[in-house]
Amino acid sequence: MDTSAQRIQPVTETPAASVMNWSAIGAILLALAVIVGAFGAHALQARMDEYSRGVYETGVIYHFFHALGLLIVSFLPRIHALSERRAAWVCGLLCVGVVIFSGSLYLLAITGVRTLGAITPIGGVAFIAGWGLLAYWLSIHSTSVPSNQNRGR
Repeated sequence: MDTSAQRIQPVTETPAASVMNWSAIGAILLALAVIVGAFGAHALQARMDEYSRGVYETGVIYHFFHALGLLIVSFLPRIHALSERRAAWVCGLLCVGVVIFSGSLYLLAITGVRTLGAITPIGGVAFIAGWGLLAYWLSIHSTSVPSNQNRGR
C-alpha cells in the first residue's frame, strides 16, 4: 500500500480572523506614525499655527500608541491569552480608530477645516470599544484557565 497517500492532509479553510496579518499591519502603522510625525515636525512646522501643531501632535501620539497596542494584541493568540478571532476584533477596532481618529486630526491640522473634528470621536469610540473588548475577553479568559497553584504538589 502506498503510504504517501496517507500523509496528504486535506485542505482546510483559513478562518476569517487569520486572513489579516495584524502583526504586519501594526508594524506598518508604526512606521507610518514615524513618517507622519517627522513630516509634521519638518515639512509642516512652518505652515501650521500653534493650535494646528497641537492637533497634529495629538494625532501622532494616538496613532503611535494604538498602533503599538495593535501590534501587541496581535501576539496574544500566539501565547494563548486570546483567540485569533477575538484578537482580530480588537485589532480591527484599533486600526479603524487610528484611521478615523488620527486621520481626521491630521486633516484638521493641515486644512484648518474645523468640521473634520466632528468625526474624530468616532475613532475615539473605536479605541474605547477595542480596549474594552480586550479587557472583557481577557478577564473571562483568565477565569476559565485552571490555576497553576497546585501543580507539582
